[in-house]
Amino acid sequence: MRHLRGWLLVALAALGVAVVCGSAARAEPPEVQKNGIAYAKGHTAGHGASSRVLLAYHNGGVMTTGATIKAIFWGNWSSPGDKISGMTTFYGGITDTPYLRSNSEYTQSGGAHVSPTVAWQGAATDSTATPSKDPGTSGVLAEVQKALQASGTTPVANGYYPVYTDIPRGAANYCAWHSWGSIGSTPVQFAFFFNLDGDGGCDPGDDGTIHSQGLRAIANVSGHELSEALTDPRGAGWYDRQGAENSDKCAWTFGGNVTFKGGSTWKIQGNFSNTAYNNRSGYDGGGCIQVG
Repeated sequence: MRHLRGWLLVALAALGVAVVCGSAARAEPPEVQKNGIAYAKGHTAGHGASSRVLLAYHNGGVMTTGATIKAIFWGNWSSPGDKISGMTTFYGGITDTPYLRSNSEYTQSGGAHVSPTVAWQGAATDSTATPSKDPGTSGVLAEVQKALQASGTTPVANGYYPVYTDIPRGAANYCAWHSWGSIGSTPVQFAFFFNLDGDGGCDPGDDGTIHSQGLRAIANVSGHELSEALTDPRGAGWYDRQGAENSDKCAWTFGGNVTFKGGSTWKIQGNFSNTAYNNRSGYDGGGCIQVG
């Protein structure tokens, strides 16, 4: 969901965050809005399945060449369980699946469609301490630059960098969000995720998948954020008049599990389809689809 449009929509195109190991001397970039907030259960505030107005195009770009994805695990991951390996399986198998094709009806000026094909670059870990709470868009962008630099990865314009942290959600009413910025002159997209172990408010439940509860929870909201990054990567793509993006409108509704390449199975919420809504179809009869 698009959040607090009154926040400064300052472009980060001039941003070049210099991160020096062991030094706190760096300029803080201006804050931009958090997009695509994946609210916890009971906090959808009109942006869940009951919100039935069409998505509209706002004259910006969508990700027509797919996303180049590198995940970042920030904080204490000395005992990751199945989360790092599980998200490697998740992103490694998601490209050109029926699930990602649920986003493909959306286009940008000129008619090019959202691409369901993504490229997985693997995961990086950063064991430095995380803040005690959500560090905001500037803090997450700085972490993305730091982790990419440390792993020898050059940021790319269609880059999508999900940052998984060891920060518990606490009293926050959301599970994750996505946003955008720039590293030097390169525009990038990124997302933030709380540690959702034992968090019932962000748990999709288990319909026969073999994953741990914590992995199931971050996988579901990872599908949410990736779908929205593809269809509204920089705040001028597709969302409705209430600000809800395609995943927001189907939050916490499911049509069964989805299968990725390699045979892995995941419980992920659906995405809103204007076409399905107009046809009164989808697994809810009101526009939510899990496969396209």
